[in-house]
Parts: sequence; C-alpha cells; structure tokens
Amino acid sequence: MKNLLQIAMGEIGVKEVSGPNANPQILKYARDCQINDYTSDEVAWCSLFINWVALKSGLERTKNLTARSWLNAGIPVINAEPGDIVVFWRESRDSWKGHVGVFLGCSTNGTRIYCLGGNQGNQVSITAYAADQVLGYRRLRSAKETRFSKKTLKRGDTGKEVRELQDALKQLGFNSGTSDGIFGPKTERTLKDFQATSGSISINGIFDAPTREFLIEILKAKK
Repeated sequence: MKNLLQIAMGEIGVKEVSGPNANPQILKYARDCQINDYTSDEVAWCSLFINWVALKSGLERTKNLTARSWLNAGIPVINAEPGDIVVFWRESRDSWKGHVGVFLGCSTNGTRIYCLGGNQGNQVSITAYAADQVLGYRRLRSAKETRFSKKTLKRGDTGKEVRELQDALKQLGFNSGTSDGIFGPKTERTLKDFQATSGSISINGIFDAPTREFLIEILKAKK
C-alpha cells in the first residue's frame, strides 16, 4: 500500500469546477469515504481530501468535514515530519473554522509552513501558510491490525520490514527519525528505549520475537 504522502502527491492538480457542476474526482472522494451528503465541490473539502488520502493509505480517519476534527485523531507530535497532518486555524482561533493538510516542511526562517492539501486555491496543491496559525500536528495510526514478519531485525538491516518497525515505534511516541527502512544507530537506540518499558525483555536493540510480541501487544492496547 502506498503511503499517505505518495497518494496525496498523485492528486495534485485536481480542481473545483466553476458553476453548478462539480469535479467528479472530488465527489468520488466523498463516495469512497461514505460521506453521502456531499454533493458540491463548493463546500469546503480540505478535510474530505485528508479523509480520502487516509482511507487509501490504510490510516485512521475522522469521517468529518471539519478541519479541526483532525486534532482528535492520531498522535500529537512536536517535531513534525513530511507526511504528518497539520491543522491551522482560519479567520479566528476561537472559531470552528480551520484548514488541514499534509505537512511538508517549513521556511528557513520558520514563519511559513508548507503543506499539501485539498481546497488550497480551490485545488489540490502545495501552499505555504503562516506558522503562527498552526493548531497542532498529528501522526496518523494504522486503521488495521499491525502485522510484522517473523524476521529478526538488527542494526545494518534494510527494507520494508525495517520501515514498518520505524513507523510502529513512532506511533507510540518513540521517535526513530525518518522511516527510511535503514536500521541505523538511531533506530537501534529507539528500539532499546522501547524495550526498556517492558521490564522483562532484553534491552538489546534487536527486533526479536519477544520484542515483536510486546510491540504488537502495546499497539493493540492503543487502539
């Protein structure tokens, strides 16, 4: 399954249709998400787009058209990475209005946040927003039961199994950095930190059977 950022990138250029008609692709977002009362792309669709992208990438959703609903999803993060969700206030912090998109990065002076989202200039695009309007960042969790291969992973290993491990650790708040599929010193250190929370398994930095079982147990408890 493609990750959230890849799926969102593939929709760049999808644009509202002026007048009484609507872009069929935007209406498809609503159908796929089973938001059946959405019939016009004149209605704000930034949250709809993120719901659709999350659906296609197998991640949790809010099933809500309100941008700020995403503050109730995922895991709060301070140091956001590309692919995390960013929520902004719009017009007034004290209103219900907002905007939600996929975080890409920030300007060198830290005043602008670049995000990929829907309903940005009436289309799916990459746009910069004021950093002082950020309400929060969220890292979405898998909507399905997490499964791992039975392969033992250790420092020096590479591949999708390592990336899945890195993603799972980050879902629990253990920041192993970018999920690049490379089992380096940071992943090893983060795995040791996680192992240390058990009190019974070896703190060896190796993703072995006892560590895998403990990780699955904790992930299930967080659902």
